[in-house]
Amino acid sequence: MFNINDILETINMISQDNLDIRTITMGISLRDCASEDYKVTCRKIYDKISKLAQNLVKTGEDIERDFGIPIINKRISVTPIAIIAEGCNTDDYAVFAHAMEKAAENVGVNFIGGFSALVHKGYTRGDKLLIKAIPEALSTTNRVCSSVNVATTKSGINMDAVKEMGEIIKECAERTRDRDAVACSKLVVFANVPEDNPFMAGAFHGVGEPECVINVGVSGPGVVAAALKNLNGGDFGTIAETIKKTAFKITRMGQLVAQEASSRLNVPFGIVDLSLAPTPAVGDSVARILELMGLERCGAHGTTAALALLNDAVKKGGVMASSYVGGLSGAFIPVSEDAGMIEAAMSGALTIEKLEAMTCVCSVGLDMIAIPGDTPASTISAIIADEAAIGVINSKTTAVRIIPVPGKKEGDVVEYGGLFGKAPIMRVNPFGSEEFIARGGRIPAPLQSLKN
Repeated sequence: MFNINDILETINMISQDNLDIRTITMGISLRDCASEDYKVTCRKIYDKISKLAQNLVKTGEDIERDFGIPIINKRISVTPIAIIAEGCNTDDYAVFAHAMEKAAENVGVNFIGGFSALVHKGYTRGDKLLIKAIPEALSTTNRVCSSVNVATTKSGINMDAVKEMGEIIKECAERTRDRDAVACSKLVVFANVPEDNPFMAGAFHGVGEPECVINVGVSGPGVVAAALKNLNGGDFGTIAETIKKTAFKITRMGQLVAQEASSRLNVPFGIVDLSLAPTPAVGDSVARILELMGLERCGAHGTTAALALLNDAVKKGGVMASSYVGGLSGAFIPVSEDAGMIEAAMSGALTIEKLEAMTCVCSVGLDMIAIPGDTPASTISAIIADEAAIGVINSKTTAVRIIPVPGKKEGDVVEYGGLFGKAPIMRVNPFGSEEFIARGGRIPAPLQSLKN
């Protein structure tokens, strides 16, 4: 039972500390939509999404009104399209992105993820065609998101795919140069990708998932920051306990929303993703949490240790609040989407190299980072390779969502608005990696992959 203090505390978190549910994401299997005729497959994709998700947005809005809990996004994830489209009689996979876009518009969701391929150990025909279609798909749609998994701890790193994704990212940027390369903001390259992630742009509905499922992603950096402000001192043990207790409360709210949405939609509840997802709003920043631990600016020495504490405490508090935790779960560090990260990057305190170190202990990786438009594709591929190596060696999810903005140079700023915020163009190491990336092949799986 909730007591009056719990209720008042939650109201205060929502009204003053930017507490919200970042997303309700409906995962939908499209495995029964495959057909030799691509037009039939597109129609089945549209029909199935439209049928299953027809009440998703309304249900989210009803829950917002009934419980007073803001739900920022309503989203859909689907089975990786490379799998569904492989038997179709077309080489133009962008048509499937257009079917996804049309369905997303019909049901009114913010984003739809799953224009995806899993190529960590090699390509199939469908994988090759999907990756080739990514620039066209993302530059001609508004809601479709794409992801490619290039590495796992079990299989190692597919360096041929890493090389190609650097080139694909550059092409995405060029095709949307008039919009500051916005297509790149909808593309993520993963290592150890989870199948139940509710967050975009990396969400897809894994082949081991049920027919349809509800996954919820929580937020709450502002709530954690407010709790630390009220500490008035305390050692790191005290900080960890405070974050754990706060994460428990945030996750309980996410569990409530997930179960309510599941019940109202008559769809199974999947997971709650514990990730602290920041926004550009003042006071809703992961960077500010780290600075409240005593850092002058996020990026200073000690930042990685502070982030490790935060990530661990969030997970410990969250798993006590829900038996079904999944997705990414921890702390996000997307530069453009976090007011404190933006300031740190613009002041020079936060560099790509420091962000890479931080990804060893955070939830994801190098996220929403804008770089000069003349950065070579081979350098972008090398950044992906470094990030994949961190994930593979540490048996964790890592990812790269990077934006080479045409015509922009270090020190410039691009404005995306909304949750994407604004992105300072960050310095990239000028020394090349072209010969390294050109080798291709597969970096073997590490010794720790042999666990059977």
